Amino acid sequence: MVPTVSLEPTGHSCWDEPLSIAVRGLAPEQPVTLRTALRDEKGALFRAHARYRADSHGELDLARTPALGGSFSGLEPMGLLWAMEPDRPFWRLIKRDVQTPFVVELEVLDGHEPDGGRLLARAVHERHFMAPGVRRVPVREGRVRATLFLPPGTGPFPGIIDLFGVGGGLLEYRASLLAGKGFAVMALAYYKYDDLPKVIDILHLEYFEEAVTYLLSHPQVKGPGVGLLGISKGAELSLSMASFLKGITAAVVINGATVNVISTLYYKEESLPGLGMHLERIKVRTTTTGRASSMPERPPNACRRTGRRSPRLSATPKQDTTLNPLTSLGP
Repeated sequence: MVPTVSLEPTGHSCWDEPLSIAVRGLAPEQPVTLRTALRDEKGALFRAHARYRADSHGELDLARTPALGGSFSGLEPMGLLWAMEPDRPFWRLIKRDVQTPFVVELEVLDGHEPDGGRLLARAVHERHFMAPGVRRVPVREGRVRATLFLPPGTGPFPGIIDLFGVGGGLLEYRASLLAGKGFAVMALAYYKYDDLPKVIDILHLEYFEEAVTYLLSHPQVKGPGVGLLGISKGAELSLSMASFLKGITAAVVINGATVNVISTLYYKEESLPGLGMHLERIKVRTTTTGRASSMPERPPNACRRTGRRSPRLSATPKQDTTLNPLTSLGP
């Protein structure tokens, strides 16, 4: 019997949708290596592999069979997707054009050598970022620069504003996927995009208020309020929006500061200075994907002293060391 790869759903699926992987037609207890690969929109290669052993019937189901090693081990049905690493150091997998899929190649090799085994079977699968029927609507209304994703149907749908971090630009992949779950999601840019400011040393909350007003006024968005979804600087801005603006009913913040950092935030007659940062407290840890952690300056009396001292709570600010974190950390 010729080995075959079975993928469910067949042919294509959404990026956030579970993918079942099975191999049939193997010899009983046959050792095999499965490997996956995809290229991003700039041609960078991402790969993963794992070693398996077929059951007594010559079948292999990744939902029931643990990996014996490779890029991961143990029972991980989606491991061949989440464990993919770039050949290029410090390269991050980001989807820029949500209207096109990532194409994943899956190969089954004889034995436990990821690069030397005989090819037994192969399959190609498309991972999409827009579910069938989802509509993508560019928004250029007043000062607002965004993209609105609407689910199939007439609605109205619960509305969400999606905000990313200090990388700037307009990232749509999270908003496009959420629209497939029944939400009207607006991916909102706030700098380094189109005619928006190129830096974020100053931000005006009125811009984000205008975005909330636009979304709530859309005929396919259900009021009386909208939710916020933010990561990093976007999470911090989500907290500020929920604190000062009307029409916010929920906020999900991911890896964001609980204070205003980097930029000065203005709203009407009020201003929040950005919390400073110190170069000597920035710790950089090199990993496969490249991670950087920073230590912000602590405002006076921001935290109570406790019996356990941490660098963040016990550090004493020094004079003339506050710097622009965008300069120190890069883009």
